[in-house]
Amino acid sequence: MTTIDSIHERYIETTQRVAAAAAAAGRPADEIILVAVTKYAEPDQIKSLIDLGHRDFGENQAQQLQQRAAMIQEYMDRRRVLQGLLQSHATQPLSPDAGPIRWHMIGHLQKNKVRRLADSVRLIHSVDSLRLAEEIQQAGLASDRVHEVLIQVNASGEASKSGCPVPAVVPLAEQIDSMVNVRLRGLMTMAPEHASSGEIRRTFARTRELFEDLRRAGVCDSRCNLLSMGMSGDFELAISEGANLVRLGSIIFGEPAADR
Repeated sequence: MTTIDSIHERYIETTQRVAAAAAAAGRPADEIILVAVTKYAEPDQIKSLIDLGHRDFGENQAQQLQQRAAMIQEYMDRRRVLQGLLQSHATQPLSPDAGPIRWHMIGHLQKNKVRRLADSVRLIHSVDSLRLAEEIQQAGLASDRVHEVLIQVNASGEASKSGCPVPAVVPLAEQIDSMVNVRLRGLMTMAPEHASSGEIRRTFARTRELFEDLRRAGVCDSRCNLLSMGMSGDFELAISEGANLVRLGSIIFGEPAADR
């Protein structure tokens, strides 16, 4: 099992690799958002990353995200109470809290799960159809909230992958841009499985080109600035091709146990 100490080491090493990849691409490290994917993480491992100052976490399943978000909110509430008590007895100011936890829905989202998830999630990475976007719009209308989303692009063209086909991305973006309670923040893609680095790079490059096309065409405003590409095995390639958000799980938390 991956220990808390090794989580610290893995996290620091991962952030250093992200920074090095950004530097190699001529970009500042703080331009890259690291989303720690908690699909196989233990609660104490998530809390450990929070104590290190990390705030962006991702989940693949709506129900698990809901459960994790509730658990972590309770932890953060207790943490703030404790910090208040410590502050009242401290002779010098304590370091400020790093801010609220931001949950990212990175997996396939069923329309019937949207309303249950709406209050917990900061960014939905996996919008791949107009019907799903419309369901998110209805959820936002009901709660008087604006939900931020990414369009998931099937840039590799794999039949087994979810995602909007490349030719349909601009029309879908135009439809989302007309919605009052849904805000398009950019694109997301996944690299093809068991592919060469060249094939992976081409997938990322194609998605970046689409992203640039959307912005040049004025389909979305200046807040459309997120390009979510790259996971534990290929995030450095993704950063070199323009990703500013990477989704990393096993490189931080270790490989899942065989019985999971």
